Amino acid sequence: MDLYIIRHAWAGHFGDPQWPDDSKRPLTEKGKKRFAVMADILVERGVEPTIIAASPMLRCRQTADILADQLTGRAEVVEQEDLLPEGNIESLLEWTSEQARRHEQIAWVGHCPQVNEYTALLIGLSDGAIRFSKGAAAAIGFEEGLTPGEGELLWLVTAKMLGI
Repeated sequence: MDLYIIRHAWAGHFGDPQWPDDSKRPLTEKGKKRFAVMADILVERGVEPTIIAASPMLRCRQTADILADQLTGRAEVVEQEDLLPEGNIESLLEWTSEQARRHEQIAWVGHCPQVNEYTALLIGLSDGAIRFSKGAAAAIGFEEGLTPGEGELLWLVTAKMLGI
């Protein structure tokens, strides 16, 4: 199974009085366009999750929807509360393991620092973190089961690396 971990794309600034409820802070127009280009490039290179779990916060849901719109096949986008900043990794892994019975490729769309920490944990860096810039994506491969420490980091890419 391949698991794609994605940090939400470029959103409005944290603390902006226009968005007193941070969960409703949207992606910027530039962020939407930039991530759409990135998603298109990723899909061209074989990224085709059939289920995408997103934090319920608007900016994550919008990022997940952009990815789903770029896919050549259909993908179900589901809100997963364990991708919120106060989420539970054990519960998220249990949910993902259940989904892996039906899906070869799964994506998570979440927030920093959780995406940093979850990625490190899954590839065996239990005390580390891998830095995700906004809109960055990583692929982790698992031979058998979704066991922390057993994943292989296949790649990590940012929009800047892709020239976007």
